[in-house]
Amino acid sequence: MNAEKFALQLTEEGFDEVLAKTLPAKQQLDVHTHPFAVKALVTAGQVTLGVGAELTIYRVGDVFSIAKGCEHSELYGDQGVSYMLGRKH
Repeated sequence: MNAEKFALQLTEEGFDEVLAKTLPAKQQLDVHTHPFAVKALVTAGQVTLGVGAELTIYRVGDVFSIAKGCEHSELYGDQGVSYMLGRKH
């Protein structure tokens, strides 16, 4: 799925904020939460998300979701990561 179609799908699913985001290579965010739900399509690079003891790598074309208030960590790949994402407040 391309980013434009994904953005439309996010809007149809009730995500009230839709944006493209690019994050730098090898940056790590320790365990944190967000006051909103997230759904994202990776469009370049990769990101490793940690939830509990489980680490999952998401690459181009993968979609991930993070529930509002879910504790998670983030590690961006060697080329960073770009994604189209929706936030549901």
